[in-house]
Amino acid sequence: MKRHSLSSALWFCAPFAVMIVLWAVLIPYFNVNPRLFPHLTSVVQAGIEGTQDGTLIQHIGASLLRVLVGTVLALLVAIPLGVAMGVSPVVSSFLTPPFRFFSVLAGIAWIPIATLWFGYGFGAITFVIFNAVFFIVTYNTLLGVSTIPLHVRNAAASLGAGPWAMLTEVLLPGALPNIVTGVRTGLGFAWRGLIAAEMIATNVGLGYMLFVARDFYKTEVIVLGMIVIGVLWLLLDRLILAPIERATIERWGMVQPA
Repeated sequence: MKRHSLSSALWFCAPFAVMIVLWAVLIPYFNVNPRLFPHLTSVVQAGIEGTQDGTLIQHIGASLLRVLVGTVLALLVAIPLGVAMGVSPVVSSFLTPPFRFFSVLAGIAWIPIATLWFGYGFGAITFVIFNAVFFIVTYNTLLGVSTIPLHVRNAAASLGAGPWAMLTEVLLPGALPNIVTGVRTGLGFAWRGLIAAEMIATNVGLGYMLFVARDFYKTEVIVLGMIVIGVLWLLLDRLILAPIERATIERWGMVQPA
């Protein structure tokens, strides 16, 4: 298992290693203007300087905190609402039309009005992240509850399961694989919405770092920010979200463990 995990990790990293080698060789070879695209050494130096003076850590911390708060708030609202829609056809039929309308607006489309409502800063960006996660998780929760066979619910009720037991022992466990998938998908949209919102609505964060670097033609900082954004998402997805999703679907019998 360890050998398989190591080979999988190496294979996953292989294309990035090729890209780095090509970058290190081709940019100096063709003498590309640093204003258009930086050398690898310049980006490494920018990363070292940003770490030493603490600015890079500050930007990363601000972005991660906003994602965490926005996602938690979205889950607290989306999961109960999705369960209610999955259980009640009346609630589902009433809310489905506005959900279809607002789902296409989720994320960065809310940035202009969010800045009017909450001002420039934490509130506006958190609201954008909330919207990016909320609709996807609600829909996936609804889908998960709806796919629980009716005879399973009836069997639980016949065994004396009350509303709380039905929720915690039947509905939520049955919908959990879909919920986790929704969280993973929603966080992908939230991450993109975060970077876009930080370019407009704040003075700290990875998106803000990219935006300011552009004004001073610091392409090494721009590329550094892009790399950090991508690496953070890969770490979040591969080390946290993907294992949770895999463990959840294996736990509830959707797939067999490898």
